[in-house]
Amino acid sequence: MKTRLLLILLLAGTSMFAGVRVGVGFGFGGGYVYAPPPPPPAYTYYAPAPGPGYTWVGGYYYPVGPRWSWHAGYWARPPYARANWVAPRYYGHRYYGGYWRR
Repeated sequence: MKTRLLLILLLAGTSMFAGVRVGVGFGFGGGYVYAPPPPPPAYTYYAPAPGPGYTWVGGYYYPVGPRWSWHAGYWARPPYARANWVAPRYYGHRYYGGYWRR
């Protein structure tokens, strides 16, 4: 008897906080809307390296909402030994950010 009462209280307690969830969605049009590819990169002059061990990270476009913004190139020290900078790229309607790798 006690176990049945405990089971009923457990089920009643958990279902008391459960709410009814209803979702309605409508779609018009078709397909996906892709952002246009970034413009061609800007050609700029860069100064000599500030010291040994620096790597040039070239300028690149990155998405900011529906538009592209230019990030100027800069000199940077790699985060670990023998690291190479892999530039950001736009491929297959997707943007992949740049990163350091061995």
